[in-house]
Amino acid sequence: MNMEEFRTRARDIVNDPNLTFHQRKHYLAGLAENALEYPELSPEAAEALNKQIICDLFEGSAPYRGRYILPDYGKALQNGSEHLELDPPADLDEALNFLLIIYTQVPSITGYPVYLGDFDKILAPYVDGVSDEDLYKKLRLFWIALDRMLPDAFVHTNLGPQDSRIARAIFRIEREVLQVVPNISLKVDPDITPDEMLLDAVHTVFETGKPHFVNHPLMVRDLGEEYAAVSCYNSLKIGGGSHTLNRLNLKEVALLHQGDAASFVDETLPHYVELNAELMEARIRYLVEEAGFFDHDFLAVEGLISLDRFSAMYGVYGLAEAVDLLMESAGKEGRYGHDEEANELSYRIVEKVSNLVADRPMPYCEGNDGRAFLHSQSGIDSDLEVTAGTRIPIGEEPEMFEHIKAVAPHHDRFPAGISDIFHVEDTVRRNPSAMVDIIRGAFGEGMRDFTFNLATNGFIRITGYLVRKCDVEQFDEQGARHGSTTFAAGSVKNSQVTERTVKRVLSRETSPRAPQ
Repeated sequence: MNMEEFRTRARDIVNDPNLTFHQRKHYLAGLAENALEYPELSPEAAEALNKQIICDLFEGSAPYRGRYILPDYGKALQNGSEHLELDPPADLDEALNFLLIIYTQVPSITGYPVYLGDFDKILAPYVDGVSDEDLYKKLRLFWIALDRMLPDAFVHTNLGPQDSRIARAIFRIEREVLQVVPNISLKVDPDITPDEMLLDAVHTVFETGKPHFVNHPLMVRDLGEEYAAVSCYNSLKIGGGSHTLNRLNLKEVALLHQGDAASFVDETLPHYVELNAELMEARIRYLVEEAGFFDHDFLAVEGLISLDRFSAMYGVYGLAEAVDLLMESAGKEGRYGHDEEANELSYRIVEKVSNLVADRPMPYCEGNDGRAFLHSQSGIDSDLEVTAGTRIPIGEEPEMFEHIKAVAPHHDRFPAGISDIFHVEDTVRRNPSAMVDIIRGAFGEGMRDFTFNLATNGFIRITGYLVRKCDVEQFDEQGARHGSTTFAAGSVKNSQVTERTVKRVLSRETSPRAPQ
């Protein structure tokens, strides 16, 4: 980029009437970063990046902050913060004030914190003696402040798996305020989480599209007890995070391949898996060794994050198109999500990528024994004619239980997150307990994350984050307070996220506890 191009882009940002002050400042910072030289790559990796066979998700040319950071807020509340000149809080009011302050200092790729803590755990020490009504009033004010102060749909919190007054108050508040921030995941354990809590969460989804539901035992197996879902649905260790998220476009790899499915898996795929790994390594080394993020950021200095709990996220997307291209080249009509042979091929591809990533050392990734975490990447607004992650293409999704059984085998392979979104018919409002059964059944089938929404509420589930329909409709004329609406408007145009197949849910009497 020459200086004339730089000035033109800067001027376009400064003069864009649809951007708020903070959005303009964020985009100007990104423009400045991208004027710097990129971390050194081999010519082949650089070419693959330029052609978007591998993709850095536009994180910037000189990474100076981790993509996803999960501070240990419980530790911060217990110890206070010297950097922020905050003493440990003594009651709920002080704890909520403490959190609002520290959130403003947590970096991420979006400029806002992607993780707010597991609220029911970090606030538990401060609610003894607080009545239910006072708890509700205080949390309601806090909840409104979160949406207004952190206007980004990737801001995320977690609840569960235990039932709690805090979680129930949050569900009540969510159904009342109907706001985008924060995104929420509910950790579900079949031995701990009661149906009554799940039912309360399901009713909340009916109104707001939140929460996601997370298979807690599967997460604990892969990440340990101290984990959280952040941003969309990305699972990482608390006190750690992810240096970067780079992804491999499986569709583009399939288009470049010449030969049968076996040679694709054994020969072509490993080559491009390594190119994306090279990209990740270059970005990680710059962040840690050149930018020195962990040497000076107060979160690291005060022990709220630790380098040995960080890893990186190796993303894949376009699996559906890759499978269908390979099937077509073999003269077969079966399509991913609908055909047993096509589905089996998808499992072979994911297994191969999983093994390659697990065998590839990655620097400064002690949070996963020196390896990257595999992640099913949920897409971005500029993706055209390619399906997010390992999902079945929008509009081609089969009936609910067939859909679950087709995608569930993938979930075991993606410790850093995988999501399939189910668009459910509004009649489920009459059968909310059936939805509880489906969620538990999906986890019994091996799903890691279960996400559903209704066509009739005021929210659209984009990739893993939510936006209000009215915000998207008004975006072209007046912009939006939430920066994430910018991406959502592009996804609505380019990815047809509003055209997901609507699924009918049976009554509880006819809905199996687990898909058969």
